Amino acid sequence: MARKKYTTEQIIVKLREIEVLCGQGKTIGEAVRQADISEQTYYRWRKEYGGMNKDEAKRLKLLEKENVRLKKLVAEQALDIEILKDVNSKNF
Repeated sequence: MARKKYTTEQIIVKLREIEVLCGQGKTIGEAVRQADISEQTYYRWRKEYGGMNKDEAKRLKLLEKENVRLKKLVAEQALDIEILKDVNSKNF
């Protein structure tokens, strides 16, 4: 099976599709095969995006992006503080 990068919204749609197929009496294996993903991928996605809808997934993605930005900002500030401490500790 070829690797494909799915967006969060596409993942949620695939999970809902599999739920519908299972509701129609198909097994998980048959449902994931019909959705063109592996069972491992299905279980990993279900663990991460289980009860989300599209709006919640978009919000999660925005929060993760903001978190990365803030972590970078904190790291830069910590580096600046270390540099200033190093400069202040030296006698000129």
